[in-house]
Amino acid sequence: MRFLLVTALWLGLGFAFGLPRLADAAPAQGTRDRLERIRTAGELRVCIWPDYYGITFRNPKSGELTGIDQILSAQFARDLGVRISYVDSSFPRLIPDLLEDRCDVAMFGVGMLPERAAKIRFTQPYLRSDIYAVTTRTHPTVRTWDDIDRDGRVVGVQAGTFMEPVMKATLKHAELVAVRPPNTRERELQAGRIDVFMTDFPYSRRVLENADWATVLAPLRPVNPLGYAYAVAPGDDAWHARVERFVADIKRDGRLMAAARAHKLDPIVVPQ
Repeated sequence: MRFLLVTALWLGLGFAFGLPRLADAAPAQGTRDRLERIRTAGELRVCIWPDYYGITFRNPKSGELTGIDQILSAQFARDLGVRISYVDSSFPRLIPDLLEDRCDVAMFGVGMLPERAAKIRFTQPYLRSDIYAVTTRTHPTVRTWDDIDRDGRVVGVQAGTFMEPVMKATLKHAELVAVRPPNTRERELQAGRIDVFMTDFPYSRRVLENADWATVLAPLRPVNPLGYAYAVAPGDDAWHARVERFVADIKRDGRLMAAARAHKLDPIVVPQ
């Protein structure tokens, strides 16, 4: 009894003089020792955008996931000795999905925008793409890149992608429209509600391979070449270093280039 009274008195004095409570001293869940948690659970949770052709694309008919980051994420899980679990995300949901611990790492060609880097942590880039324009082959007035930023033109971008802020700053005459699901850029273009939509190199490959009505316009000069990287929540240096090491490994041992060539993305690989 005397021991319990002394202990209670000591704890009360400690809190009164500012000693940390046990709950206050404990690190927030998911901010430290993530690699240990992954190994204990035997599972790596990977955020993907399943509509990113060539990167992480889920076939709507078969449900099969393909793309460079399907290959590389599976190899990362294998390197860690754990199974892989995919978490459907998107560019608008990317940051909350990481910060709220719905996945351990985002592996779907995340553009290294400053506003994202202020909230999440990137690896070194493994891909780099500029912006490309998609329009219809029969469009009466949009034939070249210089035809895009004109009065009366309507330019579409996928909401939440890096093209949105870039084109907002770039366009001087054309109207910018952010396309949000369930609408698609292709549907808006074919319906005539936009004249052109902006995308990156991987998605332009999808257009060329699947839409015979479309054409892709490359920029006449660099618009905004942007590095793509993997991303993690801040607060765990060891976990970030492990993901960073994986990127360095796949560059050095050829796995990055092999996966890129399998999906015709080798022109945008960052080799070193």
